[in-house]
Amino acid sequence: MKKAKAYREPTFINSKDARPLRILAEYLEPKSRFDHFGIEDTIVFFGSARFKEGNRWYDAARQLAARLTTWSKALDTNKQRFVVCTGGGPGIMEAANRGASEAGGLSVGLPISLPHEEGANSHISNELVFRFHYFFMRKFWFAYLAKAIIVFPGGFGTLDEMFEALTLVQTKKMSKPLPIVLFGNEYWNEVINFDALVKHGTINAADAELMYRTDSVDEAYEWLVPLLTKYALDNPGAKL
Repeated sequence: MKKAKAYREPTFINSKDARPLRILAEYLEPKSRFDHFGIEDTIVFFGSARFKEGNRWYDAARQLAARLTTWSKALDTNKQRFVVCTGGGPGIMEAANRGASEAGGLSVGLPISLPHEEGANSHISNELVFRFHYFFMRKFWFAYLAKAIIVFPGGFGTLDEMFEALTLVQTKKMSKPLPIVLFGNEYWNEVINFDALVKHGTINAADAELMYRTDSVDEAYEWLVPLLTKYALDNPGAKL
């Protein structure tokens, strides 16, 4: 019996020996699509999958994503700049993708396969849903194209994503400027005591200032846009 070519053989492709190929595919396939659609960079929204429409943080994420998309679409460029990007699920992710869509822009979703996954939300641009198996490859694509990160209240996944971004900035493993917004002062002040980390000497005082904290869509927008203009518009394509 004639066997399939190795790269078409499911038993091999799904085996431990072919893991490097699967990892490489989660780098090359997204890169191919990002290049095809001219996506230069992103603004990443992190936050809980559990919030519904009508929740104050859901509504704020939707509004902020819409405003940033409206601003980016008005830029004089032939590239897709500052495209809203999320983990692709419900809650804050849905809100941000929804806001971008309502503003007439593209938006990216990077869902991960989980035992009880709900699938990608319906507001992501159809061509820009990227489904991942490996968390670390998904995290790579969050960080690699990001020119800003906005972190809304969330659980373990959000905290993991936030601290990875902060670590990359703190250790200067990320050469590009990366503005980080923590949205929701009451939540973040209760959940993470950054001042205690400084007090106990586990971070420097300057590290506690690596993010901008606010409860206001207006404040977040007015803080981010000048920084994106200053650091990103004159340096297109700057990556990690």
